[in-house]
Amino acid sequence: MTDSIVVGSTKKYSVSIIGASGYSGAELTRLLLHHPLVKLNELYAFSQVGTSVAELYPALSCDKVYKPYGGETESDIYFLALPHGEALKLVPALLQAGKTVIDLSGDFRLKSVIEHKQFYNQVKSPEAVLTYGMPELFADQIKQSKAISNPGCFATSIILGVAPLFLGSDTSLKVNAINCTSTSGISGAGRSAKTELSFSEMSENLRAYKVGVHQHTPEIMQALGTSATSPSFEFTFTPMIGALVRGIYSILNVQLDNPAESEKIIALYNKFYRDAPFVRVRESMTEVRHVSRTNLCDIHIAHASRSGSLVIVTAIDNLLKGAAGQAVQNMNIMLGFDETTGLV
Repeated sequence: MTDSIVVGSTKKYSVSIIGASGYSGAELTRLLLHHPLVKLNELYAFSQVGTSVAELYPALSCDKVYKPYGGETESDIYFLALPHGEALKLVPALLQAGKTVIDLSGDFRLKSVIEHKQFYNQVKSPEAVLTYGMPELFADQIKQSKAISNPGCFATSIILGVAPLFLGSDTSLKVNAINCTSTSGISGAGRSAKTELSFSEMSENLRAYKVGVHQHTPEIMQALGTSATSPSFEFTFTPMIGALVRGIYSILNVQLDNPAESEKIIALYNKFYRDAPFVRVRESMTEVRHVSRTNLCDIHIAHASRSGSLVIVTAIDNLLKGAAGQAVQNMNIMLGFDETTGLV
């Protein structure tokens, strides 16, 4: 970790973004521009080289120009917001140069090279794994890390929604199955123009895709202590895309081995997330608009039946808690700042 700043001093960590012109990169730019303890240095892009931020994203009021990345290592911290496969080529050199790295792609999330090949159709070495950056679960590991793999957006909404059942203090709870339907805003597909994501195709529309084969499946299972190839419980994931710009809304149907009253489950969740500033266990039903443009994750225990089934509802902003906001939260923890710095 660099030591170029002491909290309370005027010296700040320098930060650059590789892949800054996409939606997640734009959110990172906005957050880091206003972060009190870092200084935004360079913004690297590929298709938008030579374009100013003000031209592409006028709301950011930033006069920087997107540059091509040529292996520069002048900044203390590098965020990578690139298509899958690209970070694998760049991260090793950044780490060798002693830089702090936070990667938003799926390149370094999975420990299993077999699952990485199966779900990303890419080959990587067994060493290509970074600390999984979910602050609510792995803060101690994040504090000790120089490099973080930021969780996926769907994975964040699902893992946080069920983690207390697997990692909480009540060992009597056993999950037999999870059936999850998650709907994402169109921004989750990235900024590249695609006909099927145009206004005329998506307006008043909703559709499922990658049912049972979505790439976030193995990282969900890994975070919960099992694997996608040999799971300890039945898991069905149906991702959907809907006619909203941002947000993820997940309905988690959980089947327990034995019934548990909703009051017991709610108490478990409140205890598990009592020190998590961005997780709200809500008594009333949550909605996407309750968390839009925030780094919050809302969780609502909607139903508990006598048969042992639970219905849990979560909501996040896919570009913030599902991407850029969580990445900045990870940076704060890595550098010893309050994890809410620049996010509230």
